[in-house]
Amino acid sequence: MLTGCRNLSWTFLSLTYRCVCTRRSPISQTSLCSFTSTVSSIPLTSLTNSHSFFLLHPPVHFSSSRRLSRSALCPTLMELKEVLQVLERLAPLSQAESWDNVGLLVEPSKSLPVKTILLTNDLTDAVMEEAENMSCDLIISYHPPLFRPIKRLVLKDWKQRLVIRAVEAGMAVFSPHTSWDTVKGGVNDWLVGGLGSGQVSVLNQAFGGANSHSHKLEFTVRSAEELNDVMEELKACDSGTTLQHSVSRPDSSGIHVSLTCSDSALTPSVQTLLRHSNSSQSLSILKLEKPPLPGHGQGRLSVLDQPVTIATAIQKMKSHLGLSHLRLALGLGRTQESSVSTVAVCAGSGSSVLNGVAADLYITGEMSHHEVLDAVAKGTSVLLSDHSNSERGFLAVFREKLAVRLPDSVTVVVSKADRDPLEVV
Repeated sequence: MLTGCRNLSWTFLSLTYRCVCTRRSPISQTSLCSFTSTVSSIPLTSLTNSHSFFLLHPPVHFSSSRRLSRSALCPTLMELKEVLQVLERLAPLSQAESWDNVGLLVEPSKSLPVKTILLTNDLTDAVMEEAENMSCDLIISYHPPLFRPIKRLVLKDWKQRLVIRAVEAGMAVFSPHTSWDTVKGGVNDWLVGGLGSGQVSVLNQAFGGANSHSHKLEFTVRSAEELNDVMEELKACDSGTTLQHSVSRPDSSGIHVSLTCSDSALTPSVQTLLRHSNSSQSLSILKLEKPPLPGHGQGRLSVLDQPVTIATAIQKMKSHLGLSHLRLALGLGRTQESSVSTVAVCAGSGSSVLNGVAADLYITGEMSHHEVLDAVAKGTSVLLSDHSNSERGFLAVFREKLAVRLPDSVTVVVSKADRDPLEVV
């Protein structure tokens, strides 16, 4: 009888799960999970002959240790905050430029599972329509659709109109922008890889460390009692940030103290130490620099393992970017058969990063007329793809990086409507 009851309960759950898995089923996954938990808690002895209608389905025999797992019935769902954590691990927002507007720009009022993510280089009307048609939950727009401060949301402004549509549809909008440029393995590494392998270095080095302590104060006190008094006063200066300090073994001059503090706590901390004669006479202040992050930063310089001609570089980059046309400015004294051993790249508008870099070839999205003239005069050839064309191809690469870190319940799609506004005619 006990085995029969197990068979009956399994049969009922199997039938129920089949019903739930159909598109027309009115039972939600959440309801099923709740139901499964309830049924699994029912004592097997409570199942009597009154449940004989379950036998409409042939019984399934299994050992007493077999159970219908919750995870088997309920695919893993991810909330927005969990997806954002994955994005942060792939490209920390702290690596974005200080002037940039990155991160979560539009957040829905209701916390719902993220099932569909759309990747795009720019959020335009066409991309928004695409997102609406696929019932997208999260749009990851490389360029931030909201950049400058706004005072109102009105339909006459196209960017504000997109934000309104996102809010009405319950879509979140996230922008990584320069954090993707800076991170190792990001947009710039993908771009420079178009010409093949080489010894790659960063043009504008990024510095890391989330440590808020930016200054080091060193001073001396006469006794442990004085040290305790000073430290109590200093703790009140750091606005809740924990002070980090170390004390060396006392000697004839006293107890030597080394303390780190934040920018905001520097002035009140110094004022506190100046009120104590011993510490004021021995006080020294050091500025702490953040350590460099190897491989992270803006722009890349590659010394190619296999030098190529300019003509070959053009064909390689056309293939890499998926373009039929590029714009070329030959450096002074150069021809398309000239050799390229060093190439400097910067996705987007790269003149501020590439300016002054010694290389045979610059590759970027756009440069001004006079910036191109300056490069050409120095013998450097310039290859331009238009702004977003130097970035868009990375979306497919990022899609793979993101998809493998998300459960099967989340679909990541690269926009088909996204394109550079300029085209060769």
